[in-house]
Amino acid sequence: MTANDLQDENPTALIGLAKLMAMAFAGADLAPLGTELIARANANPCANTLMDLSTVLQLRGNRELALLMQADAIGNQQIYTPPTANGPVKLRVCAIMSNGDLMANTPLEFLLENSDIALTQVYVTANRHLPAQLPDHDVLFVAVAQSDDNMPLLQELAVTLAAWPHPVLNLPARIALLSRDQACALLQYLPGVMMPVTVRVGRQRLEQLSSNGLSADSLMADGAYPMIVRPVDSHAGQGLDKITDVATLAAYLQDHNGSEFYVSRFIDYRSPDGLFRKYRIVLIAGRPFICHLGISEHWMIHYLNAGMAENDQKRAEEAHVMATFDTSFATKHAEAFSAITGCLGLDYLGIDCAETPDGKLLIFEVDSCMIVHALDPVELFPYKQPQMHKVFAAFRQMLLDATPQDALAP
Repeated sequence: MTANDLQDENPTALIGLAKLMAMAFAGADLAPLGTELIARANANPCANTLMDLSTVLQLRGNRELALLMQADAIGNQQIYTPPTANGPVKLRVCAIMSNGDLMANTPLEFLLENSDIALTQVYVTANRHLPAQLPDHDVLFVAVAQSDDNMPLLQELAVTLAAWPHPVLNLPARIALLSRDQACALLQYLPGVMMPVTVRVGRQRLEQLSSNGLSADSLMADGAYPMIVRPVDSHAGQGLDKITDVATLAAYLQDHNGSEFYVSRFIDYRSPDGLFRKYRIVLIAGRPFICHLGISEHWMIHYLNAGMAENDQKRAEEAHVMATFDTSFATKHAEAFSAITGCLGLDYLGIDCAETPDGKLLIFEVDSCMIVHALDPVELFPYKQPQMHKVFAAFRQMLLDATPQDALAP
């Protein structure tokens, strides 16, 4: 497929993340499209072309070059309009974005694709501040992820948006609470919640621990082997490992050059059948929705490597959990979900979680930028389309509810 096939007769229009990731999920070879976009960029360095090229490069695993292309794009243009609205526009949303990879911002394109919601994205970086004049909008959505790099930006946005003339969803001061250690401090004592203590530790202290110069309980109150270690600001399991003793910690530090790490106690969350189950939940205006259930023989579950496509029984279980979610899982953990919503104060939030043997909600991560989508093959996952359309409809309704009725298009 060529760029022209994806751009609705406008060769300078943004193709956007949703269409490009759909191609990747379908197994398309993105290399020819990348080559075409490079040729276009060389002939005419259009910002939309550079942004699409950045996305293609990220999807093909070339993160470093992708971020360079993205920086060039943002240097030329801060405002982008992905093709979300399909027909008359009911509502206009302006999303504030930061530079970075696919985990750097709430992926609103997946939530709004083929809807009646028009989306504009405004990129803000250390060198490119919020423009004095934003595109016309009815709702402002802060899509910036929490990270060390983004903390100054979130603080700046909190001041700028304090008296914004339109509704603002996902306030930056609340997003700033989502670092792993701070989220743990806020959530670990909530009713119905289990979240092992997570601490931020410098490399030197871990090296001391690996040489028996420190004890595990000197790092955290419930410190004991096995422990989970990951670099600060890492996602999708990058650099994540289970440490069983000082020898495995020493080996881990030899393989990872980070200067700051998160450490927490490992919780064995296996079900009685010996399998691990990890749920991805989104809270939309406080209401929980399931987006997927990964079932695996390994404790580190990522949906794409959990073998869901290869196992009929796993898919049948996921389908059953989705069909009964509102009256089972959501009801069982209603107190926990309500407490999390009240504590974090975010309009839209993702939770990766499981269940402990005693029935508590075991939280691995809370994040405003988890990727949720309806891209899985329909022939293998027919039950996902109805569920994800429920998620998208709830997100749309949240936007409508936040908007004064006189601002809505008829």
